[in-house]
Parts: sequence; C-alpha cells; structure tokens
Amino acid sequence: MLTGIRIVFLGGDARQIEVIRKCVELDAAVSVAGFDTWDAPCPGVSLELLSPELLGEADVLVLPAVGCDDEGYINALYSSERLQLREEHIAALPSRALVYTGMAKSYLRGLCAGHSLKLVELLNRDDVAIYNSIPTAEGALVMAVQNTNFTIHGSTSMVLGMGRTGFTMARTLQGMGATVKVGVRKQEHFARAEEMGWKPFMTEDLLLHAPEADLIFNTIPAMIINAQVLSRLQPHCVIIDLASAPGGCDFRYAEKRGIKAMLAPGLPGIVAPKSAGIIMAGALVQSISDETLIRGDE
Repeated sequence: MLTGIRIVFLGGDARQIEVIRKCVELDAAVSVAGFDTWDAPCPGVSLELLSPELLGEADVLVLPAVGCDDEGYINALYSSERLQLREEHIAALPSRALVYTGMAKSYLRGLCAGHSLKLVELLNRDDVAIYNSIPTAEGALVMAVQNTNFTIHGSTSMVLGMGRTGFTMARTLQGMGATVKVGVRKQEHFARAEEMGWKPFMTEDLLLHAPEADLIFNTIPAMIINAQVLSRLQPHCVIIDLASAPGGCDFRYAEKRGIKAMLAPGLPGIVAPKSAGIIMAGALVQSISDETLIRGDE
C-alpha cells in the first residue's frame, strides 16, 4: 500500500493513466498537472496546475516515459497548454522527495543533481525492459506486415543485438516460422543464439550476411547499418530500427537506395499503452515501497 504518500504526476500519455489508477488504488494521495483535457478523470485524483506550491509537499514526483526535453518541456497528451518543468519547480521539492521517469535527458538529470534529489529511471530496470520487449516485438511485427508483400513465415529475418529486446524479437520471429539470423557482439550471446536454434554471426561480419536478409530488426544504438551494409541489401529488404533515436541506420542512404527503413522507438506506448502503463505502474510501486523501507531503516 501507498497510504500516506503524496504523489504528483506531471503530464504523460495513456500509459500514465494506468500508473495513476494503480497509485490511487493503493491509497496514495495523488495530484496531477497537465491533465485538463482528461475526459474521464480517475476518482480520487486532484487536478491541479503546475506550480512550486503543488510540488512543495510531494513525496514523489512522476514524469512521463521521456521525462522532458532539453528545455524542460514535458509530453502532456491531456493538456491544452505546454507544460514546462523549471528550476523553481524542482527547487520546491522536499529533500526527501523521489523523482521518477522512464528515461531522463541531461536537463532533468542536471536539475535533480543540483538539488540532491534522487532520480530513478524506470526503463533502466531489467524487469521493465524485459516486459516492454513483448509489446515492442509485437509492434515491430505489425510494422513488418504493413510494409512487406511477403510473409514473415519463410522469410530470412535478421535481428541485430541480443539484449533484452533482441532476444524477445528473435524468439517471436522464430515462433512465426522465420529463419532467424542474429548479429551478436559477444561469444556468450553467440552460444545462446545457437542453443536457441537461431543462426548467429558476429556483427563485424554483417556485410557478409546482409544480402540474405528479407527483414532486419536492429536493437543496437550505434551506426551499424551503414552505407556499405545498405549497398549489399536486396531491394525488397525492410529495416525496422528499434534502437533509441537516432537509431543505428543511415536512413538518408537507405532512402536514396529505395530501401524501406523506419525508426521505431517507444513502441510499447504506441501499440499497447495499457499494458505498458501496467508494467510501469508495477515498477513504480515496487520502487517506492523499497525506498520507503530503506529510508524507514535509516
């Protein structure tokens, strides 16, 4: 339970609604700013304007999946006005307050560090990343189906990177009957891919394997699908880049060659906002509970 804990939410999308509902269900005192167009506010939630006074008594501040941009502007789907987090807002938070977001940019990190506030990036948690890999893979498959004239079954589908998203992506493609090739950077990943029944190769050999690909799903946040690789691809090959922006593909050269290449970060919030919100809610509640226990022992 979150009884006695005051939580302030600033902006967000449909995912945030699920997180808010969970916190209310667990008896937290919840206030929100940036939700003036929310057509069906959750009972028990206080709709407020962003101000230092609102944050002055908060135990927890929760920002959206991408906290804010480098000028402090917050994604607020349910707000009629732009929402900006400023120095005065962070300064108003009590020193005990926790600040949560999915992932933070330098602006938010700097504000929190400057006021000695603990910042927690939920998307860095292994459990959140693993759960989120499921809607990511589903969304990537939808994009693949919409942008090809052949079935995934029987295709040669290449996954670059075998982290949490790459593993789920490869396993999902395998389940659909694709021949799965996996580009890896570590020998232990090579061994695991082979044990899973995939066809692994080291990423430095990508040029050799590129001509075989019908579909490429990239999860590596570095320029791996460069002009050299693109020049070796078949014209019908489709690239879906799941890495964080700016991705790992030379999109300019891909367009010049007439190859479909799409950057698709943040798919969980697009294709399955309810599920993604439930995942974030579970991680947030667990973290708040853990932090409360730790501070109670101090």
